[in-house]
Amino acid sequence: MRVLVTGCAGFIGWKVSEYLLAAGYEVVGVDNLNDAYDVRLKRWRLARLAERPGFAFRPADIGDRLAMERVFREDGPFDAVINLAARAGVRQSVENPWVYYETNVIGTLNLLERCRGFGVRKFILASTSSLYGANNPRPFREDANTDGPLSPYAASKKAAETLCYTYHYLYGLDITVLRYFTVYGPAGRPDMSVFRFIRWIAEGEPLHLYGDGSQSRDFTYVDDIAEGTLRALQPMGYEIINLGGDHPVSLRELIARMEDLLGRKARIVQGERHPADVPATWADISKAKRLLGWAPRTPLEEGLRRTVAWYLANRDWAKEIDLP
Repeated sequence: MRVLVTGCAGFIGWKVSEYLLAAGYEVVGVDNLNDAYDVRLKRWRLARLAERPGFAFRPADIGDRLAMERVFREDGPFDAVINLAARAGVRQSVENPWVYYETNVIGTLNLLERCRGFGVRKFILASTSSLYGANNPRPFREDANTDGPLSPYAASKKAAETLCYTYHYLYGLDITVLRYFTVYGPAGRPDMSVFRFIRWIAEGEPLHLYGDGSQSRDFTYVDDIAEGTLRALQPMGYEIINLGGDHPVSLRELIARMEDLLGRKARIVQGERHPADVPATWADISKAKRLLGWAPRTPLEEGLRRTVAWYLANRDWAKEIDLP
């Protein structure tokens, strides 16, 4: 099978591509290598993929309709498209909402149109736990009300999900929307807490904590996310499915675990909680268990150990990564 993976140099896109290649798929990867965060991380991931047989890279932006037309025409036919290209991050979306809509909404529309035009039947959209906002009961179920997003990022993903349903309804595309919960792991995004906290503690730099640290996240290891994404390639009609760790941890507890792994204390500098940050996330994964036979397999302690080990092994350049 031949799969188009957008955002292949991104954190999740890189790992999903690795899993696809290991399973015997051919992968065409698309990424525009934008500067949303330090491109050195993206190039590091892409270099790992370039070594693998069955992988082809096409530098392109999913927001560019003609570029996507060329990819589908010249590199297809594709059996499936996994759309992992996105502008992610809650706080940055408040500063520049336009680029989030250009990528997350227009980009998704371009891909859905190309799937319709070129007869690609399976489409997977990466969505986010941020859709659940602040007022839904936890753990979050897929049928919860998502009409109260707290950031332009979450709102853009809500719009992308709605487009997916429309294309399923009108054209019969088989579409699975995966709502990811706080993904972490080696070579993770430098705008997220796990990378930043490890870097700050390891280098003895001030650790910036927004809020009192009681806010909790359902951290999910990237390999578990990749495995769940591959399982979603099966025909399912139209489904929205949570992929989460099912074990929320407060930021204070996360910091304490990292201190133990790194053998040094954090120098915490506390600031105000950002109004776009949700207080807590927690995935109800019963649907993923039922439809995908999936559950997370990597405990937080083990995932953090692997992530710290990666940072220390790549410290010579990882410590220089710009933190958004």
